[in-house]
Amino acid sequence: MTADLAGGALYAALVQLLVLLAAPRARPRAAAAWSLGACVAVELAQLTAVPAHLAAAWPPAAYVLGSTFVATDLLAYAGGVAVVTAADALAHGRPGVT
Repeated sequence: MTADLAGGALYAALVQLLVLLAAPRARPRAAAAWSLGACVAVELAQLTAVPAHLAAAWPPAAYVLGSTFVATDLLAYAGGVAVVTAADALAHGRPGVT
């Protein structure tokens, strides 16, 4: 279970890092909202058959979309996003850091 939570947190952290890469001037809270929203959308999509159909058509999609809804993943996503948000805010709050 711990590995599953860590995996969810790392997944969300990666999503947020990709958001920050795509929008480097985004405010930390805005990036966090977009990242968490994307993660929650992917998790809720697992309640449908869409991820399974996409994974059947292209197996690597299962790594991005998952296969089974797990409510605790939502908490893991929030934790991963919170860590990256804090690091991003600290990095941009220091004098001399661009």
